[in-house]
Amino acid sequence: MSPKIPKRNQSPFGWWLASYIQRFEFKDARPKSPSSRCLAWENTIIVKAKNRDLAYRKAIAIGKQNSALNWSRYGAPPGRLGRWKFEGLTSFVPIYEELIDGSEIAWDEHRGTTLGAVQKRVKPKHKLDTFTDKESR
Repeated sequence: MSPKIPKRNQSPFGWWLASYIQRFEFKDARPKSPSSRCLAWENTIIVKAKNRDLAYRKAIAIGKQNSALNWSRYGAPPGRLGRWKFEGLTSFVPIYEELIDGSEIAWDEHRGTTLGAVQKRVKPKHKLDTFTDKESR
């Protein structure tokens, strides 16, 4: 008999929020050590599945599918080959509500924090990621 899965690790509507990380590597300059610098993207997706094991496998498959297995010129400067390499999941949590306008899809607890720290987390509209239109490169 398998152990009972706690309610916090179940999704009543079958939706899951997963984040995965991938990094860009050049064919002629693969990282040699953990201290090697690279460009990395952390992508957050939702997946629909009956249970957490199926959702986990689906999230892994999507992350791998969205990473290139073959070397190409896409994303690399002229004359170089590169690829996006899937590293793995960084977060995987159930979505507890049905997906409709205003549904909560993720939360984080900040226990024992100060009022000032809470207020510092709030950003004015122009500092929210979606409203920062400057290119980062």
